[in-house]
Amino acid sequence: MLTTGLFIGRFQPFHKGHFATVKFALGKVDLLAIVVGSAQKSHEPRNPFTAGERVTMIKRALDADSEIDIKRILIIPVPDVDVHSMWTRQVDMLVPRYDVVFANDPFTLLLFRERGIKTEEAPLFKREEMSATEVRRRMASGEKWQELVPKPVAETIKEVGGVERVKSIAEKHMPGHRRE
Repeated sequence: MLTTGLFIGRFQPFHKGHFATVKFALGKVDLLAIVVGSAQKSHEPRNPFTAGERVTMIKRALDADSEIDIKRILIIPVPDVDVHSMWTRQVDMLVPRYDVVFANDPFTLLLFRERGIKTEEAPLFKREEMSATEVRRRMASGEKWQELVPKPVAETIKEVGGVERVKSIAEKHMPGHRRE
């Protein structure tokens, strides 16, 4: 019987740590649905990229890796619901039936565990630097960030003017932060 897993994240942006989790999850399931959470959010400090931009980043990064069988992957944007316990039900309505949820966010894992759904916390890859928060911080401050993301993700960010967007959002939301 085919097993299906969900990998849930915001992917703001998709970085090499996320990529490592995709490979980890594919080693455990036959089909992986990558759930792009907070799909309705963009142009905010924690959520600068649109759902479409994030789907593009993920798809291009996976397509570029010869070890990944893209036929085993679905990418599904899912908007937030303001009632946390209802959010997992919303996910259920928007994705295929699944056997296990992979995530790195303890709260996400808790919400699914409370419903009796099997969860697995993916091992973190170089967590001290592999976080979307760190990628965005580096973008906003003009530091090197490209080595934290797969090359196709960096290309997508460049195409959509992502660095400029992150810097503009940081200026607006962080008093005292100035563009260099």
